[in-house]
Amino acid sequence: MTEPTTAAPTQIASKRPKPKSARRRAREVALQGLYEWLISGAEASVVDAHMREQDGFDKCDSAHFDALLHGCITQAVDIDTVLTHHVDRKTTQLSPVEHGVLMIGVYELKHCIEIPYKVAINEAVELAKSFGGTDGHKYVNGVLDKAAAELRSVEVNAARAKR
Repeated sequence: MTEPTTAAPTQIASKRPKPKSARRRAREVALQGLYEWLISGAEASVVDAHMREQDGFDKCDSAHFDALLHGCITQAVDIDTVLTHHVDRKTTQLSPVEHGVLMIGVYELKHCIEIPYKVAINEAVELAKSFGGTDGHKYVNGVLDKAAAELRSVEVNAARAKR
């Protein structure tokens, strides 16, 4: 009779998910704050204080969180203007999760030039996968791909020329 085999310790360890980066955590908390803001219309300072009370806030990049939450709220009209060129309906008709994810994506494309456009889009897609509807990430990817071509045309054209 043979004994059952077990996975080697290295195989078990490799199956653990990688820990989230402080920036990804900042995006997640900012998205939760934007969701609250979009739903309730609360003041940015109230939303900010509420998000800082959440478990795990200390593990996020608080500077990036501040930039995203406050930047998206103060520039909501400008961000929605960019989005209107690339969405198939009014931004007020988007789900609050998709709207928040798209706001973060456009904000990063416009203001976080140190983040490559593909990374900004990928991070938004990951947020949509984690928090959004079943196929919302596909919509987010398509919209932000078009927005990137507008907002970072030199970077996008250079990447496309390399293909």
